[in-house]
Amino acid sequence: MLRHRLTLGPILIAIVIGVIWLDEWLEAQSGYASLIIFPCVLGAALAAVQEIAPIFRALNTRASRRVLSAAATLGLCAAALTPHEIAGISGVAIVCSAAVVILIGSIVIYSRQQTTAGVTAGASAALFVFVYLGLLGGFLVVLRNAYSAWVLLGVVLVTKSCDIGAYFTGRAIGRHKLIPWLSPGKTWEGLVGGVALSTGVGVAALATGHAADQLTELSLMSGALIGGVLGVVGQGGDLVASVLKRDAGVKDYSSVLPGFGGVMDVLDSALLTAPVAYWMLIALT
Repeated sequence: MLRHRLTLGPILIAIVIGVIWLDEWLEAQSGYASLIIFPCVLGAALAAVQEIAPIFRALNTRASRRVLSAAATLGLCAAALTPHEIAGISGVAIVCSAAVVILIGSIVIYSRQQTTAGVTAGASAALFVFVYLGLLGGFLVVLRNAYSAWVLLGVVLVTKSCDIGAYFTGRAIGRHKLIPWLSPGKTWEGLVGGVALSTGVGVAALATGHAADQLTELSLMSGALIGGVLGVVGQGGDLVASVLKRDAGVKDYSSVLPGFGGVMDVLDSALLTAPVAYWMLIALT
């Protein structure tokens, strides 16, 4: 697994950097942000649906891929495409209306064969995907629209650096299990090592931003704070994903990414850190 991670990891990083650069370039040419980021996040969310649907089915929950895909798409659009000029109360109304559409729509679809069996659980799964993949995924686009694509890259690198630091520190000196009943491979030593690395990467990312005349109002101490918090939250995101997997009795969401598992295994930490990063940057700037 380590060999696969060392091979595929740099490739994934190169792809992400290429997407970020292209999105920035297209914004400079057209004046519109997220022309590449939005479809990429949407594609990742739809790919994640293909992995999470079998999880629900393993729990004897009705989970139509079409319904879940619609839920993820509508949640993402509600979060990412609501114009920032619109009044706050109207923005809330848009998101709430989208949630109502998913709730009522899934109930109607799952009961169309004139049976109520599994309808409530199926509608709950649709709402879960609406929030988890849709709204949280939408924060990646919201973050990019509020700041440059390079800031989004910094958030992703900080988040993933904690995963890397935790993995290697845990393998080297990990002795005390973090939550053995949920994620037997995670250790307290790994968590400390991961957060230490994400803190350092947060400082380095902000220093790089200063050199590029971005986020200059933030001190390097703020970079350390953001890095440390995102590291902890990212590990929490990984544990949330583990709850679903362990409940269904599976180790990975899929094997589409050798050494990493599935798309969900890569997205899980970033889904939780995106809204936290957004609100921290809003508060600190």
